[in-house]
Amino acid sequence: MPHLLSTPHISRVLMAYAAWLSVYGSEDQRKLAAEFVNYILQRAWEAGKEVYEKAKEIAEEGMSRGSLTLKGFEKEVEVDGKTYVVKVIDGGTELEERQDGKTLLRIKITAEVDGVKSEYTITYGRYGKRNAAMGRAYARADAPDGRETDAERLAALIKALTGMEPWVYRMKGGRIIIECSGEHLEGFRRYAELADAIEGWLEETNRW
Repeated sequence: MPHLLSTPHISRVLMAYAAWLSVYGSEDQRKLAAEFVNYILQRAWEAGKEVYEKAKEIAEEGMSRGSLTLKGFEKEVEVDGKTYVVKVIDGGTELEERQDGKTLLRIKITAEVDGVKSEYTITYGRYGKRNAAMGRAYARADAPDGRETDAERLAALIKALTGMEPWVYRMKGGRIIIECSGEHLEGFRRYAELADAIEGWLEETNRW
């Protein structure tokens, strides 16, 4: 059991997907998925409180996919000791076919962060030997108050929506890269405007 929910991302994804099927699948799928989720939770309970709490968190995360909406989303969130007010206006996705045959997933969100309205794009691709899903965005120099403040607002938006801060890298020449992981993608997957496209992209590009 510890192995099932430990480092391999595929274990987390399969658990969350089974939990989602237990709520949103067909009648047969719901039954089989619920049995699987209950089995995993029982094994987790036997493995100890910490493992059980982690398994329960993943199951709840899976069940919540598509249950929220971006439009009208509002939240206060703290990043690096500063509190931001995040209000999402709209959001959606686009797919881009690259010349090398790979498909990119673009998550586009229009939001106000501390009263400043901007359009943000987080582009997901598959990288490395593990074919891991990673998302990247770039702070804009022409944004209100400059690139650094744009990066701060985007980090606040991502944390508000996913519950996790992204990584922020300050490069030579002033570029700032904001990077998200597969776990952030699972957070984005909770929103109805994004859930189907994310699910399809993961299927098309092969699951973790």
